[in-house]
Parts: sequence; structure tokens; C-alpha cells
Amino acid sequence: MAAIVMVIRSFLIMQLIVFAATAAAATDSCERRCGDVDIPYPFGTTASCALDKKFLINCTGSSGQDIPIYGKNLVVSNISIENHEMSIMSYVARKCYNESKNRPSLRVSMFTISSSRNKFTVMGCDSYAYLFGNQNNNQNYSTGCFTRCENLAQVSADGSCSGIGCCQIDIPPGLKNISVDVYSFDGQKNVKNFNPCTYAFVVEEDRFSFSQAYLGNFTEERQPLVLDWAIDVNTCDKGLQDQGRPFCPCGGNSTTHHLNDSSEYYCNCMDGYTGNPYTREGCQDIDECQNHKHNCSANEDCVNLQGNFTCKPKDDQLLVIKVTVDVAVGLIALVVSGSWLYLVFKRRKLIKLKEKFFEQNGGYILQQRLSGQLEYSNDTAKIFTEEELRKATLNYDASTIIGRGGFGTVYKGVLADNKIVAIKKSKIVDQSQTEQFINEVIVLSRINHRNVVKLLGCCLETEVPLLVYEFVPNGTLFENIHEDKKALNLNWEVRLGIAAETAGALSYLHSAASTPIIHRDIKSSNILLDKYTAKVSDFGASRLVPLDQTEVATMVQGTLGYLDPEYLHTNQLTEKSDVYSFGVVVVELLTGKKALSFDRPEEEMNLAKYFLHSLKQGRLFEIVESNIVKEENREQVQEVAELAKRCLNLRGDDRPTMKEIAMELEGLRKMKKHPWVTTSAEHSNMEEVQYLLAETSINSNDYYQHQYNDGSIANAAYDSIRDHLALDFSGR
Repeated sequence: MAAIVMVIRSFLIMQLIVFAATAAAATDSCERRCGDVDIPYPFGTTASCALDKKFLINCTGSSGQDIPIYGKNLVVSNISIENHEMSIMSYVARKCYNESKNRPSLRVSMFTISSSRNKFTVMGCDSYAYLFGNQNNNQNYSTGCFTRCENLAQVSADGSCSGIGCCQIDIPPGLKNISVDVYSFDGQKNVKNFNPCTYAFVVEEDRFSFSQAYLGNFTEERQPLVLDWAIDVNTCDKGLQDQGRPFCPCGGNSTTHHLNDSSEYYCNCMDGYTGNPYTREGCQDIDECQNHKHNCSANEDCVNLQGNFTCKPKDDQLLVIKVTVDVAVGLIALVVSGSWLYLVFKRRKLIKLKEKFFEQNGGYILQQRLSGQLEYSNDTAKIFTEEELRKATLNYDASTIIGRGGFGTVYKGVLADNKIVAIKKSKIVDQSQTEQFINEVIVLSRINHRNVVKLLGCCLETEVPLLVYEFVPNGTLFENIHEDKKALNLNWEVRLGIAAETAGALSYLHSAASTPIIHRDIKSSNILLDKYTAKVSDFGASRLVPLDQTEVATMVQGTLGYLDPEYLHTNQLTEKSDVYSFGVVVVELLTGKKALSFDRPEEEMNLAKYFLHSLKQGRLFEIVESNIVKEENREQVQEVAELAKRCLNLRGDDRPTMKEIAMELEGLRKMKKHPWVTTSAEHSNMEEVQYLLAETSINSNDYYQHQYNDGSIANAAYDSIRDHLALDFSGR
């Protein structure tokens, strides 16, 4: 009984749909054909028949037959609902011997040139042409193509546009409002006998075939071109206000597809349906059984369903089906029970694997160390579980990636307590460095300096340990210096503050941490910004230096452009190596130029060398970024430049220490805030002011020394994190 009711209900629904479609068709008084071209909705030949004026087609009979025209003069040859395309005939640009050239343009700001269907084509033997247009929010775009040949024997064969006599290039996505400009290298003088003209045009690739004869006489004034069209969401909203318009965004049994992140969209019928998805009635069911679009065998009957079909066995097959179903049920039960046993076994194996990784990554050693340091319970590293970090990163979803580097990937994660963190998943592991890795994790986790990125903990249940850092939201200093829009916000006071804070952090690492740390890879991409507060990051190349040593022999590691020349030649790493790298960062802040760029002239390729050369010639303010220099801070900029020069001394012994640099920069900041310090009335007290500034810095360092000096950390130099798990935030 229930089955009969369902059949009757389906029948009534189908009748209502057919009735509605028939009624709509009967009341649609719009002309849907112009000449040989169908004009489907949302296009129309009158304002009341089109969704919007953007889709209005002028059907003119001035030439003796009806011709669809879009805009002012674009002849329309086809409109496709399925592919959301419109084919038009666009003009050919030409430049002939002793004749002026024409420069046709296609101003259709609402539609884009199809990048998959069209090619920019140039024909000639003394020819070149440019294609201009707008792309991606009206950004200017241009490209070109040229072709040269001395006689027809050199020209590409018919049907081939391979670059001699004819060349083609691709069209980028999203191109609008194009114009074509044609030229001749020698005015066609040497080839005029067989090629008097240059031709250039955008053409539908499948409807153009090159012929050598075109070089002598190409009479076509127009060529076919395909435009992509879509509907703006705002247009759809306006359509909703008029109840006589179709439903928005799409009709029934259809899907909506937005173009990238824009407000434009197009509609497609769902599988098993056909029709116009932009109309009120939408797409209609395809009867696969009636149209013979099914795969039922001779022993089966086809039964049409909404959007699909099914194959029903004939009566003599029912017994076979019953036996088959019984066998299938038995097999399913067997598979389910087998799967359950497999999952139990797999879960146990996963637990053992996690325990194995935890042990080989030094998890038990780290737990032991942490339990013996209760006085640092608020500062020491936390051991996270793999499940915690999986949930925090939505199972390491691609949308949570905030940086990629040569050594791994950085994810943005949200912990269970809603704390936002950065999670580093490395590619490299070295089991021989487990002990050193654990020691360094403990040391770095206890660095509590406002200008050093805080290491919160790690996860040791995976093959490669995961490191968890505090999240810094405003990107790297590199991005903020070298991206034009961000660089405008970095005035002199902000840049000086970043330099001073970075110097303070390095001074703390060198002289106030419980075990001195040489960073070894100071660069602008390893300095993160929390608003405009500097945060030194990426200790993947760092070295812990015993208190009784001033230098350590090590394999050279760092970044070209920032690398200390003395360290590069001697392999002797000292605190002065960080000083050199910091000097390069200061020059970046002063000039707004990259530390190393192969796009610049050879003498300017290395920024440090170019800066020192310019300073020596008295051309400092020619290379300093113009928007940061003002009359009142020129002297201050000069002092910072001189400080950078001292940092870039080739001999490490001639460079200042980071403590001296931090004191000098902090002094410059305070003098900026309190200009009375440098007035003539107080000039005699300058030495006292400098003494007080220095004393403040020293007392601050003493505070950190007292708070974090932990004798349980081994006094031995090693490359643990670099060898065990390289940290690289340069892709952030």
C-alpha cells in the first residue's frame, strides 16, 4: 500500500512540473532566436527578456537578414549555456607597406577572454605585435609575439603556426578590455613582394588554421573569438526584487559555481538533468530509458528515476538474485567481522609505534629532566600528544599552512584552550642527536624574552618530532620591508624600534641566557612582527656555547647575503658572526633593498658591499629609502648607518658586541622620545645620561641571568636542533 501511495505521489509531482514548464513556455513571449543563433536566457533581445543590460543582444536586420549584435558592433555567432561561453567575431589588426595601421580594441568589461579557447596570433615575415588588456581587478597586462622570415620556403607549413611566418601565444585567465597593436621591423620593405602586411588578432584556436597564402592576401576583417560570461551576485539580487524574474541564483536541479573568490557565478544542470539552469523551471530530468542512454542488459528492464535510472531484473532472474543476496549478506558479515579485527590490531600497532617514536625521540629523557626542574614548571617545555596537534591543525589541513621551507612545513593551530600556536613539522631527523636535542628544547623553552619567539613544547609521538611555538600574526620583517603596501607603514621610528628590539634580543641570547646562544642565521625573514614588535625566530641553526669559550669550530651554515665572511673562511663561529648578519638587516631597514638580488647590477648585487661603497663615497642618502628620511632625523639615520658600517667590518674583532649595539640603538630611541637630552643646556650631562642608559641595559641583562641560570644544562657545544630537527621559518 505504501509503495502505491509513493508511486501516485511521484506521478502527481511530475505532472505539476510538466504543467509549470508548459505554463512558463506559454507565457514566455520573448523572441529566443535571431537569424541562425539561439538567444537563451539570461540573454535576450529586449530589456524585459534579458536578466540585465549586460546580457542584452540587439537583433538587427539592416543587412537584409537578422544578425545578433552585442554592444556596439560585436557580431554574435553562438551562445552556450552549458559552457557559459559566447562566440563573437572580432576585428583583425593590420599594418601594410606604406599604409597606416589600424588598432582594433575589444571593450567588453563585463566578460573575459576565454584563456582555454583562444590564442593571440601574429602573421607576417617582418612582423611583431602587442596585446594589451586588464587582468585581475583592472591591473594592466601586456604581451607580444614576433615572426621573421626571408622567403616563403622558410614559412611554416599550412596548418602549423610554429613561429616562422606565424606565431601564437596563450591568453592568461581573466583578461578583459583588449587592444592589439601591430608593427613591422623594416616596414615590410624586404618582404613586400610576398608579404605586404602584418596581421594580428585573438582567435578561437579550433576555428583558425594557418595557410602560407594568408601572407600574400589575408582578406578576413573579423575572426571568431570566445568570451566567458557569468552572472554577478548583485544582478541576481536585483532580479529577486522583480517577481517576474527567474529564481536566483540558479533554477531547480542545478548547481552554482563561483568564479574563484569573486562575486560572479554560473550555473550547471546536475547529472541526469538537462535544460536551462537560469530559468524558473530550471533543469528537467533526462529519461535515460527512452533515450537509450542506459547500460541495462538484455535480461533487465530499465526504470527511469529522477536524475538517474535503475536496471530491474526480469522475473526469471529473481531466484538467482535471491541466492546472490543471501551469499552477499554472508560475505558482508564476514568482511565486517574481519574489518573489526583488523582495526583492533591496527590500533594496537599504532599505539606501539607511538611508544617507539616517543622513546627514540627522547621522550622519557625529557620527562625526567622536566620532573627534576619543578622550579621552572611555568616555563619549561610541554610534551604534547599527536592527537592534540592533529585536532589543532584540522588533521594538518592545507588551509592551516602558514609557511613552507626546505626543512619542513609550519601550520597554524588552535589548541583545546583556544590558544593559537605555530606548529613546525620537519622533514629531517637524526637519531644520533637525541640527547642534545632534548637539552636544547629545555634551554629554548625557558627563554622568556619579549623579543624572542617562545618555544612552548614539542610532540615526540611521531617519527619526526613536532615543535610548538607561540603564534606571531603579522608576518616576517622581510615581507613588511619588501612588499610595497606594508613598507609604507614602516616609518623611521618603527624601523629604529625593530632594530633596537632585535639587538636587545640578540644581546640577551649572547650574554644573559643561562648558556650563551649564537643564532647563526639572523636575517629579515627570521624576524617576525607582532604588530610592530620584533620577535627573533628560527633557532634551527643555533649553537649553545659553553661559558668558558668564545668561539666554536663548526661547519658553515647560514644564508648568503647575511653570512659573516670571516666565519665563511675560518669555520670559527663567534658572537660577532651574528653581529655581521644583524648589520645586513639594519642596512635592509635603511635601504628597503634585499640582501642579495641577482636582478640588480653586479656592483649592487650584494647589499652589504654596495652599502659600504656608497657610504665611503658619501652617497648614503642616495640609497636610503626616501620615505623614511626627514630633515629632523637625518643625523639619526647617519648614526644608525655608521653603526651598521661597524657591524659589517670584515674582522670580527673590530665589530661591536650586541650589548654595545643594543645600548646604542636604545639610546637613540630614548633621545628621539626625549629631545631635551641633546639640548645645549644639558650637553654637559650627556655622559651621565649615557651612563644611566647603559646601567639600565646591564641591570636588565643581570635580571635574566639570575632568573634563568640553570646549572643542570650541560655546558657543551653542539648542533642538536640543526642535526636532529632543522627549523626554518623562512617560508612563513
